[in-house]
Amino acid sequence: MDFLTIASGSSGNAMLVSSENTSILIDAGISMKKIEQGLNSAGRTLKDISGILITHEHIDHIGGLGVLSRKYNIPIYCTGGTIAGINTTNRIGTIDNSLYNRIDSNEDFQIGDLMVHAEPVWHDANEPCCYSICNSGKKISIATDLGDYNDNIIESIKDSDFLLIEANHDIRMLEVGPYPFKIKQRILGKYGHLSNEACGRLLLNVLNSHMKGIVLGHLSKDNNFPELAYETVKYELKDNPFTDDVRDFNLTVARRDTPSKLIQV
Repeated sequence: MDFLTIASGSSGNAMLVSSENTSILIDAGISMKKIEQGLNSAGRTLKDISGILITHEHIDHIGGLGVLSRKYNIPIYCTGGTIAGINTTNRIGTIDNSLYNRIDSNEDFQIGDLMVHAEPVWHDANEPCCYSICNSGKKISIATDLGDYNDNIIESIKDSDFLLIEANHDIRMLEVGPYPFKIKQRILGKYGHLSNEACGRLLLNVLNSHMKGIVLGHLSKDNNFPELAYETVKYELKDNPFTDDVRDFNLTVARRDTPSKLIQV
């Protein structure tokens, strides 16, 4: 399988997972133009996309979905709560209801030759989930907007070969930053976002001997830095049982508005 981060951050998210025969987007939180440019950088186009997985209805995950769906009629896969949330959002225009494929959290479903598992998460949206995608014995998981995690989430992503995981904020930067107290409490709470430290602790629970890559994603623009996220997670992983050097896991940080290289898993 192949993986591409088109954008990942508090201002917009879109990723590509593909096999030899099937390509899917995970979220469409940036403009259609930027999504297409990101795909083009890897030799792909929107015409190659067989489906769009939506994690939840917040605008940084669906901002480009309306324009994209109206132009290309790509099937959309998400939970019933997320469909309801999208349909009450007035910032993306109307989406043809026939494009929606309602899924249930904790279920497996097929898109082409990709098997997808949806796992519920706590984030403060209608019915959010994270996704694991499997093909030919390989597994790629995308776990952002978690707020917190439990044994079910650990079990869902622990045997991944490749993982994009949320490292949203540095706790101290958030605490002393300019956000209103209520928003700070929301981000720090169970229904908000994972801190760098919490990301590292979750990773300790899901590392395995065949992990080929870890990407830290969904970084806050105001409460984090790529270098800080990397070093904090690296520190949290120092006592892992698999390696003394996290570079063995190909630990990297996704950029906010710059596509990654196409990664083969």
